[in-house]
This record gives sequence, C-alpha cells and structure tokens, in this order.
Amino acid sequence: MKLWQKNIESLKEVETFTVGKDRELDLFLAPFDVLGSLAHIKMLEKVGLLTKEELDELEKALKDIYASIIGGAFSLEEGVEDIHSQVEFLLTKQLGDSGKKIHSARSRNDQVILDLKLFLRSEIEQLVREVNAFFDLLLQQSEKFKDHLLPGYTHLQLAMPSSFGLWFGAYAESLVDDIISLHATWQIVNKNPLGSAAGFGSSFPIDRKLTTKLLGFDDLNYNVVYAQMSRGKTERVLSQALANIASTLSRMSMDACLYLNQNFGFISFPDELTTGSSIMPHKKNPDVFELIRGHCNRIQALPNEILMMTTNLPSGYHRDFQLLKEHLFPAIKNLKDCIRMATLMFENIEVKNDILSDEKYKYLFTVEEMNKLVLEGMPLRDAYKKIGADVEAGTFKTEMKMNHSHEGSIGNLQNEEIKRMMENIINRFNFKAVNDALQKLLQ
Repeated sequence: MKLWQKNIESLKEVETFTVGKDRELDLFLAPFDVLGSLAHIKMLEKVGLLTKEELDELEKALKDIYASIIGGAFSLEEGVEDIHSQVEFLLTKQLGDSGKKIHSARSRNDQVILDLKLFLRSEIEQLVREVNAFFDLLLQQSEKFKDHLLPGYTHLQLAMPSSFGLWFGAYAESLVDDIISLHATWQIVNKNPLGSAAGFGSSFPIDRKLTTKLLGFDDLNYNVVYAQMSRGKTERVLSQALANIASTLSRMSMDACLYLNQNFGFISFPDELTTGSSIMPHKKNPDVFELIRGHCNRIQALPNEILMMTTNLPSGYHRDFQLLKEHLFPAIKNLKDCIRMATLMFENIEVKNDILSDEKYKYLFTVEEMNKLVLEGMPLRDAYKKIGADVEAGTFKTEMKMNHSHEGSIGNLQNEEIKRMMENIINRFNFKAVNDALQKLLQ
C-alpha cells in the first residue's frame, strides 16, 4: 500500500531503490507516528473534520496500535511502503472510512518531520541522562583520586604536575559544555512542524497551536515553508551536538590508551575489561577505548556527511532527506553505547600511587621552584634563568611539593561548581512537561 498510489504501479526497481532502508528505519519512528496521529485527530475533530464518534474509535484503534509497538508485536507488512502507510492501512482495514480520513490536512512531508522531531526529542532525553550518569561518575572519581598526582604534558613533553582529580574533572566539565550544545539542539527540535503539510499549508481551518500543546512542543515552526526547510537542518544541528560529546569521549579514550601503556603505567584495569594477544602472553590491550575512539571519530564526521547531503538544496521537500536517517540513527545508538562502555571502564579503573616519586619526573617541578624564588622577592625572569641554568648544569633540586589553592587547581578542584553548572543546564530541558503531555494523549 502506498499513500500516493493512483492507478499506475511503479517499476519494481524504482520502488526498491526509492524505499531504500525506510521500512527498517521507520520502526524507530513507529510509536511517534501514532502519537502524532493521536494529536492530529483531536485537532481534526475540533475543527469539524471528524465527528466525536469517529474520533473515539480512531483513538481506541491508535492506542491499540501503540500498545502493539511498545510490546514488540508490530511490523510493517509486505508491500507497505512506510510507517505512515502501515498505520493508515490498519485503521482503514479496521474502521473503514474513518481510517481514510486520518490523513486530512497533512502530508507525508510534515508527518515524517513530526515523527523525526518526536523521536529525536526522546533520544535527546535518553542521551542527556546517559551523559549525566557518566558525568557523575567522573566527578566521583575526581574526588576519589584527587591526591593522586600524574605528569602533565604539553606537546607530549613533560610539563607540570597534574592530578587525576584534575584529569577526571576536566572531562566532566567538558561534558557540561557538550550538554549546553545539546540543549541548543533541543530548542530547535522542540518546535512543531505539523500542519505545514507538503510545505505550503492547508486550506482546511486547522488549529496548529492545539497540536503543539497536545504534543508538548515549546512552540511552532510557524512559517510552513520553513517547517519543511528545517528538515536536514535539524539533523545537522543534532549531529554537531553528538560530535561534541564524541570528541570528549574520543580524547579521553586516547588519554586512557596512553596511560595504560607500559611506558606510562599510570592506570590499569581488571583483566576481564581488556583483551589479549594471540601470541604475546603479556598483553593487556585497551580495545574498549580504541573502539570508543574509532566510533567517536566516525561520529565527528557525521555533521559533514549531513551537510554535504543537504548543501545547495532549494526550499521544499526532497527525497535526499530520506538518506539522513541511515547516518543519524546508528550514530545516536553508537554514541550511547560508547558512553555506557566508558562508564563501565571508569567504574573499574585502578590508579597507580606515587607516580611522581620517580626521578625522571623531577623536572615537572621547575615552575614550582621558580615560583618559590619569585615569592621570596626575585623577579620572574631572573628566577626563570636561574632554574634553567640549574637544569642545564644538572644541579636542579626539588622537594616535589606543591601548593595550588586557586579555583580549579589541584588543591581546589571546584567540583561542586562544575556539578552546579551541569544541574543548571539539565534543568532547562523541560522533559517532564513533554512526557506529561504525551502520557495525557495516551490516557
């Protein structure tokens, strides 16, 4: 069944090529297609395009379909093109003319972008919760290992002392900024495109503000042409937010691979979290972190993939948009998987004690010794030259002690402030209002 079919069948090769992976990927959209239809029919009844009796029977049938989707008993039947067609086919088969009326005042164009926005809203909520759980773990580990010093590097050369408190806390704060970018995406996603139809509105007297309220959207995509133009842009903005989180995970994974290396030897993990070699009995390979790095680097290419697929398209709907799902949906899943695996690894990390007691790290403290001279009254440049000369002469000595007290330093991590920033941005997502609205639709 095809919503657009008249009397002429498409060539089989054309049908296969144009449908592509839609049938497979539309199963992700299935519950949201039903939710969108529940709001749409309430609006149709309000404006007189459905009777109260038709609304009641359609609501019951749609809720039954929704239950079958959630229960895992739903599928697209052979010959049905997409989720929109399947739902309408089931309604028409059960209810006759009432089912045929459900598509009044909308197009597959606004129907699919509505489904996508509802789906992406749900995925953003899940992603925020996954990131926040990982964030909490990083802060816990920051506090637990705040007194464990390690070398800090610039240009991959020994620079100054750092700590695992700083290291874990740095990636925690990075995630705060990543969630800020995800919140900007949420504000774009959380606008209602329904009612824009094919992209030029409808001559029916529809009430778009009603469907906006029923579906828990913050606002409308008001201009019906722009509602369709937001397709592609929405996916691109989200992909950039995903890439930001992926960048944080990838960089952290690279650090973990280095620190696990025997030439560093700063951290270790239980044997069951690493992998071995087929011929080298001593190997403990950081395969989890290497794969996180690989997945996340691929996700960082996603914004460009989407950009190139949508560059120079004129206004209006184009079938090119269909391909975006094939790139975006797996990326969202992969990113959530990476967060969960990173959480598992860092829950079980083992940090070496007294790393900096090794003589090879004594030059990490040159700045500390220079600062001591400055505090005693020596000009900074003179102190710099003296310590440099001591290093060159092989006479540099240090107690390997430090006193950092300013905000965000080794002795004053400010983790509570970092946690406050995360709580503030997460509280700006109105998840409860959205979920309450959708639950009301299903009552």
